[in-house]
Amino acid sequence: MKYDIIPFQITSQIVNSLATIAESIGQVEGMNLIQPDPQLRRKNRIRTIQASLAIEGNSLTRDQVTALLDKKRVIGPSQEILEVQNAIVAYRRLAEYVPLSMDSLLTAHGVMMRGLVADPGLLRRGSIGVIRENNIFHEAPNWEQVGPMMQALFHYLNASDDHPVIKSSRFHFQLEHIHPFIDGNGRMGRFWQTRLLMRYHPVFEFLPVEHLIREHQQAYYRALATGDDTGECTVFVAFILAQIEQALKQLIKETRGVTLSAENRLEIARTALGENVFSRKEYQSFLKTISTATASRDLQRGVKMGLLKRSGDKRTSLYQFK
Repeated sequence: MKYDIIPFQITSQIVNSLATIAESIGQVEGMNLIQPDPQLRRKNRIRTIQASLAIEGNSLTRDQVTALLDKKRVIGPSQEILEVQNAIVAYRRLAEYVPLSMDSLLTAHGVMMRGLVADPGLLRRGSIGVIRENNIFHEAPNWEQVGPMMQALFHYLNASDDHPVIKSSRFHFQLEHIHPFIDGNGRMGRFWQTRLLMRYHPVFEFLPVEHLIREHQQAYYRALATGDDTGECTVFVAFILAQIEQALKQLIKETRGVTLSAENRLEIARTALGENVFSRKEYQSFLKTISTATASRDLQRGVKMGLLKRSGDKRTSLYQFK
């Protein structure tokens, strides 16, 4: 049997959201926020983990999540503590997962749900129901359909020419509809959408979209329920795009006017350049707002800190991150 993913319709709201997201990403690049300041990244990662698990009923506060991130002792329900610890590991490894691979998704589920379910990292082999808005019961597809439906979903990811943001949102909805796991479907849907969005732009690794979904949790559930009722995910896609819009705007607002340190600028360049050899001019090309003198000072500092190795004389110096 051939399985198709649930359709959606392009609306003016969705088109406008995509345009706003693209414009915001342009601002992000202009402000050198491809990877935000380390403290902001840490703050956003904490907000993401706490919010995504709170949607699933986890009661630990942001301060408690922070303490667990710092490997401090926390008093609370042992299962909820384990949920947070697992999520910390999963999000730390986010960039390692292969976004278009179902095997990689199963590996991530195994990390996220270790010690919480009997079969982490495996598709369910039993019936499951989902309570949607207003206590409406949604019966997920029969477990025998789960494997083929997930294969069809990953075929869509690999073959479709949908806009990456649309593709990630449709994936999120479809995974929630299939409910491929005995538990952990909600957090995995949000987690894997983040991984897919990172293919579009690296800033999404530290963008706390989940935090905004938590703030609009009932609207999130309504959008899922509407998709179940209508057989299309247009409302859900529009909802998720609105949260992405808002998250980007908040990131820009929080960082506007913040002066990056030499260490921040070097980290941005490391992300962009990797192990490639580069010149001072090429370094500046990723940091368009700094002067030639500032670029030279940054590179000298990088050499002294042991981050960079330099070759050549002053005018023809070349650099490479260690």
